[in-house]
Amino acid sequence: MPSARPRVLYVSDLAYPAKGRRYCDEDIFLTSRLREEFDLAVCHPLDAAALMTGFDAVVVRNSGPVLHYQAQYDAFRKQAVTEGVRVYNQLSGKGYLLDLTAAGFPVIPTIDRADDLDRLPDVDTYVVKPKLGADSIGLEFVPRDRLPELPYGNILVQPRIDFRYEVSFYFVDHTFQYALYAPRPEERWALEPYEPTERDREFAQRFVDWNDIAYGIQRVDACRAPDGELLLVELEDLNPYLSLDVLSPDARDAFVSRVKTSLRGLIGQETVRAAPGV
Repeated sequence: MPSARPRVLYVSDLAYPAKGRRYCDEDIFLTSRLREEFDLAVCHPLDAAALMTGFDAVVVRNSGPVLHYQAQYDAFRKQAVTEGVRVYNQLSGKGYLLDLTAAGFPVIPTIDRADDLDRLPDVDTYVVKPKLGADSIGLEFVPRDRLPELPYGNILVQPRIDFRYEVSFYFVDHTFQYALYAPRPEERWALEPYEPTERDREFAQRFVDWNDIAYGIQRVDACRAPDGELLLVELEDLNPYLSLDVLSPDARDAFVSRVKTSLRGLIGQETVRAAPGV
């Protein structure tokens, strides 16, 4: 007899060697809890497009940097949109540093064109990274005199900031869940619980409200600048690592419960298929 429970395809690269994190541990835990309410299968990101038909939703979690399989990911996105597949996180996010910089949000100034170099502050060192990078892949530090010769087009350039610490705010849909921070800048993934101020929460909420994701998990990464203000480092809205092992059991349970509610909400939505060619 067919199951009445929703069917979920959970996408993860369990073998990806992340720096300072174990993707597989987090996804083994999260899938064990989601199975309490959903019929669930796990697959590698390269298999998602071939397997997703017939599932009520596709959950993209610790699938590794898209940079490693960009063509396959683009094909997955196109197929999901064309066939009306419900993807979690939704594929409508617009979390781009260039847009946020142009809109005047409190972000680390970011450019991608040589013509915009005058928009960056005058500092000794700049951060250069691929637009589609992750896990510091391809990141390098360069002096100001090298900026005009960089291969613009697929890179982002930012001033290097001597921040006090990094802090991440985690949201399900548009609701704040918890915050973690790295008190030692040289140890990005040595995280500890962080109690945000009301101003901190308003800072993070502004970016999540700006983004076009109704159902999904988002991580707002920020740094505490020398003047005490927060600046956005990245708005992670594809497959943010959650550092669930740092949370207390009660906080973990509350987060999982909220994700289940969010996923049920996504599955209950009407799906409109895109026109051919979209």
